Parts: sequence; C-alpha cells; structure tokens
Amino acid sequence: MIFSFGVFRVLRVFRGQSPMADVRKIDEVGSDNRLLYSDEAYAVIGAAMEVYYRLGSGFAEPVYQESLGLEFGLRSIPFVAQTKLRLKYKDFVLKKFYRADFICFDKIIVEIKAESALTGSDWGQVMNYMKASGFRVGLLFNFGSIKTLEKKRIII
Repeated sequence: MIFSFGVFRVLRVFRGQSPMADVRKIDEVGSDNRLLYSDEAYAVIGAAMEVYYRLGSGFAEPVYQESLGLEFGLRSIPFVAQTKLRLKYKDFVLKKFYRADFICFDKIIVEIKAESALTGSDWGQVMNYMKASGFRVGLLFNFGSIKTLEKKRIII
C-alpha cells in the first residue's frame, strides 16, 4: 500500500492491479482540481491586497485589523472580527479560548500579522485555530513585509 498525506491522493496497490485504475476512479468521483472555497478566499485575499497597497508596511497590527474590517464591509464580505474560538478537552469545554482576527463567510479563518516575516509559529497558530473551530480553510496575511503582502492559504 502507498499512502500520501496532505494534498496528495491515497492509492491502494494490490497484487496484480494497476495503481492507475485507482487514480482514474478517484479522478472520476472526486476533485475538479479547484481549491476549497476558492471564490470566497479570492475575495478575502483581494481585500487584504487592497489594504496593503493603500497603507503599505510599517503600521501596527491593529491598524491593519481595522482597515481590513472596513474593506470587508466595502466589498460586502461577511465577517466577524475578534471571534472567540472555544477549546475542548475530551467532552469538556475549557475556560481558555483562542481569538481569531476574523471569520469570513462563516467558514474561513483569517489571521493577520505585522512582522518582518512569517514564522512557523504563525502557521501553527492558524492551524490551532482551525482545529479548534473545525474550519478547513485558513488565510494568513503578513502586512509587515516590505516588498509585498505575504499571504498563505492553509487547508486541512
């Protein structure tokens, strides 16, 4: 058996059976090669790019947070800012919680940063938010980069 995780497909290879038959079957049944919530993510990314190109880098994160919220409103992108994400341990809801910068379209987590570069802990933060919320798509923006808006799309 061959297993691939992440964005790769899982193939089962049995004695005497071609793996290509499984690939064709997956292609017929499964993906149309589009990203999950691509239209919604595209709209959110466009709003973040507009904020970056209007303000540039150098401001503190709360400035970008407020500006992005205004841009979401101008573009009629449904969002909730500073959303509390409850955490569970077994069947218990913990008193601690995460606070996501934005939830857009009731299905995409948006986290913003204003740092010189994104780090692994920034990715981990978004992954934890996604696990806590059950959402499958997260967008991570860094407005602190000098050359361009740093943007990452995370799918679990």
